[in-house]
Amino acid sequence: MNFLFVHQGFPGQYGHILEHLCRHTHHTIIGLGIHSPTRPFPEAVQYLRYRLNRVNAAGIHPWAVETESKLIRAEACAKAAFELKEQGFKPDLICAHPGWGESLFLHAVWPDVPLLCYQEFFYQTEGFDLNFDPELQGHLGWHDKARTQMKNAYLLMTLESATWNVSATAFQRSSFPQHWQQRISVIHDGIDTNRAQPNPGAAPLLLPDSTELQQGQPIVTFVNRRFEPYRGCHTFLRAIPALQQLAPEARIVIVGATEGVSYGAECPEGEWKEAFLQDIEGRYDASRVHFTGPLPYEAFLQLLQLSACHVYLTYPFVLSWSLLEAMSSGCAVVGSATAPVQEVIRDGENGLLVDFFKPDDLAIAVAELLHNCERAAALGQKARDTILRHYRLEQCVPRHLALMELVASGAIGR
Repeated sequence: MNFLFVHQGFPGQYGHILEHLCRHTHHTIIGLGIHSPTRPFPEAVQYLRYRLNRVNAAGIHPWAVETESKLIRAEACAKAAFELKEQGFKPDLICAHPGWGESLFLHAVWPDVPLLCYQEFFYQTEGFDLNFDPELQGHLGWHDKARTQMKNAYLLMTLESATWNVSATAFQRSSFPQHWQQRISVIHDGIDTNRAQPNPGAAPLLLPDSTELQQGQPIVTFVNRRFEPYRGCHTFLRAIPALQQLAPEARIVIVGATEGVSYGAECPEGEWKEAFLQDIEGRYDASRVHFTGPLPYEAFLQLLQLSACHVYLTYPFVLSWSLLEAMSSGCAVVGSATAPVQEVIRDGENGLLVDFFKPDDLAIAVAELLHNCERAAALGQKARDTILRHYRLEQCVPRHLALMELVASGAIGR
């Protein structure tokens, strides 16, 4: 078969699917994206980068800027697709991540080719991320709701053009309008449980600040792509003074970039890290708090294997892979009692859940696991069992491939 995979940060969520396709059967596979590849992919895949032909127009209505950006990317992607068509390539199936707009006009190039879209999230003004945090978000006025409506405009177009859709979690599917949820399958990308696995003999890890972490130490880990409120950075930092009182020997290791944001608003002054560290200034031992910045993946997995307790907090938003990797590594997890986390963690069974907005409750839960190693180990084992039952690559990738076959054959979708 001929496959076209479209992702701005290729291969993105398609990495494991590409590996399987190239390993087991003969296909012609082309990838389209705008950036340099985010990670290696099979040599059999031909990857083409398209270029943007224009920038946003000056003076455009601010609510339309994001929509125009999506159109600019979609135009450039469609142009690259048309060039492939002119060269004689016709896919049997297009798999596309529409999050940046690229998939919008692919049906204009190949009207009869099935399109399977990876749908991550649909923005809602109630019950999800946009009105979740009263301290930082405040009341949503009519103009905020209008801006959100425009933010979803291109997503509605992708839903209309897609033959079928897939989301990684049931929570993410639930963010979409009810009548579209019937056309969205739920299949997670999958976790490589052979790489992310417990290792009681994990070697010591040297942090960038020259601190050496060793197995058996009370290590608390907190991992995000970027240190930002959407992922609970303020709650976590505010929990540190109480946690250090309850567990003064704890090493608190914070992984991820501390500049800019991936989601939500930027800090009004400086960076969120500095803003929230000011809240606890003079009340914590900074020598036992380690900001590592981003870590290489192998070092990240090694850190999880050394972790005595892993903390994951999030607004009601897209679930991070890092939580599932921590669970797969056998970490005892303390998470926020928010819908995306509650889909995978049951309080007291395979982890502990606390109120997102209560730093003291977070500190107490983490300290409990640091002091009760037997309970922590039991929760960590249950966490890994959850991943082995529901999120292994060996389960998820075949489900994706089966869905792709159904869509390509016309057995599902219009």
